[in-house]
Amino acid sequence: MSKTKERTETSALNGLPPQERAAAPVKPPRVSARRRRPGVIALSLALIAAGGAGVAVLLLQVGHRTQVVTVVRDVQVGQVLTEQDLGQASTSLDPAVKTVKADDLGSVVGKRAAVELKPGSLLTASQVTKDSLVKAGEQLVPIGLKPEQVPATELVPGQKVQLVHVPAQGETAKASGTPPESIAGRVVKASEAAPGTGIVVVDVATSANDGPTVASWVSSSTLRLVLDAQDGS
Repeated sequence: MSKTKERTETSALNGLPPQERAAAPVKPPRVSARRRRPGVIALSLALIAAGGAGVAVLLLQVGHRTQVVTVVRDVQVGQVLTEQDLGQASTSLDPAVKTVKADDLGSVVGKRAAVELKPGSLLTASQVTKDSLVKAGEQLVPIGLKPEQVPATELVPGQKVQLVHVPAQGETAKASGTPPESIAGRVVKASEAAPGTGIVVVDVATSANDGPTVASWVSSSTLRLVLDAQDGS
């Protein structure tokens, strides 16, 4: 297109009314690239870094693990704990769980199991005792109780009981007013009810002199276990 023609078209457009000039094609404005401000970039990087640090702290808190003492083999009630009975594990715990820390392992070695300990379980301070559950001069007698003979009150280690001798079937009862023979004892351990039979086995500590008598009552099924009242009740 010649310069003369361009000038002619421009003059023609200028001579048109405003409405008609608006309909003519308009060249798009030139868009220049924005310059990024260094301050904005620095702020963005700081926010990203802060967010990453917060996530890292959260992950550390959630994944915080503690070295604790575990049980690696069966330990019976009253048995003295050795280093071979115990191990260590790293685990994430609720603060409410009062486990024995690995650093305190030496403090439980040499103590006795207050309850039966099973492999794979975490050891707690309440599961061990420095006191012997069967003292010198005592014997431990296992007593099997049928479901109807098991007290509704939970049998726990240390519970004082009376071992009462009752007449066997066919025996003549003692004269009225004569109390039945009984022997004092102390619960050391009570098992769970056996599947099918519901029988509960209770280990009771008695004096060494009374142990054989209690064992004979057990064998003849003439023994009943009675709970003593708690102190102060």
